[in-house]
Amino acid sequence: MKVLKFGGTSVGSPENMQAVISLITDGQKKIVVLSAMSGTTNSLVEISNYLQKKNKVTASVLIGELEAKYLKVVDELFKEDENKSKGLEIIKTSFDLMRSLASKDFSQVTENTILAQGELISTQLVALSMIENGYSAKLLPALDFMRIDKDKSADLTNIKKLIKPVIEKAGDADYYITQGFICLNFDGEIDNLQRGGSDYTASLVGAAINSEEIQIWTDIDGFHNNDPRFVENTKKIDQLSFTEAAELAYFGAKILHPQTVLPARVHNIPVRLKNTMNPSDGGTLITSESDGSGIKAVAAKDGITAIKIRSGRMLMAYGFLKNVFSVFEKYKTPIDMISTSEVAVSLTIDNTKYLNEIREELEVFGNVDVDPDMSIVCIVGDIISEEKGFASKVFKALDGIPIRMISYGGSRYNISVLVPTEHKKVTLQALSDKVLK
Repeated sequence: MKVLKFGGTSVGSPENMQAVISLITDGQKKIVVLSAMSGTTNSLVEISNYLQKKNKVTASVLIGELEAKYLKVVDELFKEDENKSKGLEIIKTSFDLMRSLASKDFSQVTENTILAQGELISTQLVALSMIENGYSAKLLPALDFMRIDKDKSADLTNIKKLIKPVIEKAGDADYYITQGFICLNFDGEIDNLQRGGSDYTASLVGAAINSEEIQIWTDIDGFHNNDPRFVENTKKIDQLSFTEAAELAYFGAKILHPQTVLPARVHNIPVRLKNTMNPSDGGTLITSESDGSGIKAVAAKDGITAIKIRSGRMLMAYGFLKNVFSVFEKYKTPIDMISTSEVAVSLTIDNTKYLNEIREELEVFGNVDVDPDMSIVCIVGDIISEEKGFASKVFKALDGIPIRMISYGGSRYNISVLVPTEHKKVTLQALSDKVLK
């Protein structure tokens, strides 16, 4: 059984919902993971922000405006009065809940419950529309099996244990519809897998049922060899290895959630990226095998802050790096890149929530410089198998571009450079012109 995921744009209108239904109803059993309708999560975040600020009046207005949009969707999506009534009841249940939560004290549980309504609504409407059109479809409530642990990581062991009885309880069907993004946390409260988490849901579900293939359907044909938002004439990549895809996703390729690859790689389940607007195209296939050697693609990750610690005490000293890393561990702040010399260590982070506290503690070790507004640009492929002189080719391409850091050798699939974000576009273009084949 395959697992297919469709994002918010794919279910962003009644017409798009019907198009998705046409794509999936081929008579082969499958589990379909859906996001909220496009724009919904942003609206729900805005509502939550106003509630957090105790501005219940504005939050109430926004709730009403969003509800009106969904009432129109129901009217356009269903043909039969009975199903229109059922659709309206789905909308009423979610929006009554939001209004009830708005009248109470705000909490993280309140926010997560509000954010979950987008996926709960979209999946119920699509499933009901499928049934109206004569298809065998059942809902699999994600809150009955999707779990994260106390560290906010996916609890795949528990998901595997829970999903089988949920499917059995739903009963036999050709098409099972479930929600992406949402889950229950270690305390049994509604939570989520963060933005883009529907991809991750699909991969976790695929791993849990040992799916034959996981398909991520978006609005482009698959991975491109550079960012089409900044570089012209990019090319689609037909095949990538799990490692190559993970590197690209982590370092900025928006088509895939960074964590999606791991469950599929561990269970050796192929992942295919497909375009809902061009379903006949094969997309990008991600497997354990790489499609040849050489450089495959370039991607960029924005919102990076560089931190440099300079200290004479670092010279010939052991334990210095351990002490530095312990500061980031204390504040649960991951490090992306790192470079060291005899008297300095430079590293990057993308989460600046505790930057002031981190800086204050690092100043105990030496002088600390902080550079915000940076971008990591990574070049991905089977670099070890690339012809001699690859590094020279990269650095020649980047001649004249101010490079803040270089990471080369930590992975055979990635060489990364850190540049000011204002130079990102020219960096991507230079690599496209002089490095990519």
